Amino acid sequence: MNIIQRAGAPTPGFFRRLRNIGLAIAAIGTAIATAPISLPAAIVSIGGYLVVTGTIIGAVSQITTYREN
Repeated sequence: MNIIQRAGAPTPGFFRRLRNIGLAIAAIGTAIATAPISLPAAIVSIGGYLVVTGTIIGAVSQITTYREN
């Protein structure tokens, strides 16, 4: 099974929830990183880390499929 087939295959329930949590984390990080007000550099940096973390969680969760027998 290649990566495109894995991405299109059904995802188990736990990983669907985990994917949605990852997307929410990435959205929060994006909102922090692109805030129209001036924020301290540490907060903007944390926003960037949240974007990366959420994206990785979402990507790994999306390509997880049921076990083939």
